[in-house]
Amino acid sequence: MAGREAIIEGIAIALDRIRAGRQAQSRILTGLRGVGKTVLLNEMRRAAEGEGFACVPIEAPEGQSLPAMLVPALRTALLKLDRGQAAMTLAKRGLGALARFVKAFKLSYGELEASLDLGEIGIADNGDLEADLIDLVDLVGRAAGERETALVLFIDELQYVAERELAALITALHRARQNDRPITLVGAGLPQLVGQMGRAKSYAERLFLFTGIGPLDATAATAALVHPIEAEECSITPDAVTRILEVTENYPYFLQEWGKQSWDAAAQCPITTSDVDIAHPAAIAALDDSFFRVRFDRLTPSEKRYLRAMADLGPGPYSSTAVADHLQRKASSFGPVRASLVAKGMIYTPGYGQTAFTVPLFDAFMRRAMPQG
Repeated sequence: MAGREAIIEGIAIALDRIRAGRQAQSRILTGLRGVGKTVLLNEMRRAAEGEGFACVPIEAPEGQSLPAMLVPALRTALLKLDRGQAAMTLAKRGLGALARFVKAFKLSYGELEASLDLGEIGIADNGDLEADLIDLVDLVGRAAGERETALVLFIDELQYVAERELAALITALHRARQNDRPITLVGAGLPQLVGQMGRAKSYAERLFLFTGIGPLDATAATAALVHPIEAEECSITPDAVTRILEVTENYPYFLQEWGKQSWDAAAQCPITTSDVDIAHPAAIAALDDSFFRVRFDRLTPSEKRYLRAMADLGPGPYSSTAVADHLQRKASSFGPVRASLVAKGMIYTPGYGQTAFTVPLFDAFMRRAMPQG
């Protein structure tokens, strides 16, 4: 969590305001792979649960619909809100509405299908995603208010939600905010998520506060290395820290990997630059085999060739025309390949006509993985 304290505090304050019935924007964290978005999201969820919030953790896998993701998570939240209540609560009504939602969208969730008698006809059962989500989110928000808490949707990999479904979710959260319901979203995704949400609903920029998460500054990166080592009653020399910061470019995931490998390489304290140099091949191999390779193996041959051409041009960002020229073809002919790479979360467009990797240091990996281009 080094260097992220202000973000954590800001979101904690926003959640407290929402629970108290005051206005606060939903929060969206955006950034490249390896900057710690998921770790941050999980840390904030655990902290919120400790403060009595009703939290719904969701990871948006590629290709799964939003209704299929929401149903099991909201069911768990509603059961928690209804725990110990004998009377017909708003949470029970929410479970009934959720059951009708399942039926309307032809989802399979047996426990809810068996509860259809709890539902109210006309609530979240029209088969129109936007209208039904408005009903469902409103009722869940009211249930949270009945228990004097707030419900927080923690959604990771939000860029994988289709724009039509994203629009429905934004609309439902907007209506809940207008009705002062204690329900909010803390989401995370790749940089293209800002544009996706803006295209889905033009007022998204007012409803959400977007926070870019990047590499750590030198002070925070140093702390991320030094403090865990000191906790084990060891130390690392300043020169060794500098060497690791240079090779990792201060990205948290890479700092973690180089710190681990340097620790394993060191025979005694303090850890030195010699230990870091010895650890370097092991750190590269570990990243190649896990962090990089898992993404590379999902690519088609044409997608790999396109990314390899980007890598030939350096770290980026890249002009789409320059990449096409390098491949000796027209830029327009690569439209489907670029669209597929964006959908897979491999590249994004930081500016008009530009392309960049979503994975830091991926250009160097592509040159290792495909040395012949």
